[in-house]
Amino acid sequence: MAYVLLVEDDRQNYEMLTRRLQRRGYDVTLATDGKEAVERARSMDPDLILMDIRLPKQDGYEATRAIRRFEDGRGAETPVIALTAHALEEDREKAFTAGCDDYHAKPVHFSKLVEQMEALLENVPEA
Repeated sequence: MAYVLLVEDDRQNYEMLTRRLQRRGYDVTLATDGKEAVERARSMDPDLILMDIRLPKQDGYEATRAIRRFEDGRGAETPVIALTAHALEEDREKAFTAGCDDYHAKPVHFSKLVEQMEALLENVPEA
């Protein structure tokens, strides 16, 4: 199954998501702020990133932009799904402009999130 980098600073959210994703067979690594997310994306090369937007140290938009900058030379982009409580159209567009591939408004609807993840993972080349 796929390796997922979960970027979430709320303990209740990351514990629930980690548990449910692991039950589905995903290998999950956690980052709790934007700077840690960029470091882990660089060093661990995940198959997919679930990126909370409101994060300490560096928000999810800036973390995604930083990840996209270092991916430029690689030729492949890791799919990123923005996770946010902000559900306005302008928030959605801001996520796409930052480099996110999809958007999921909180509270998380797990079955819908897994559908989004699987759709993006279908297009990821095998390593």
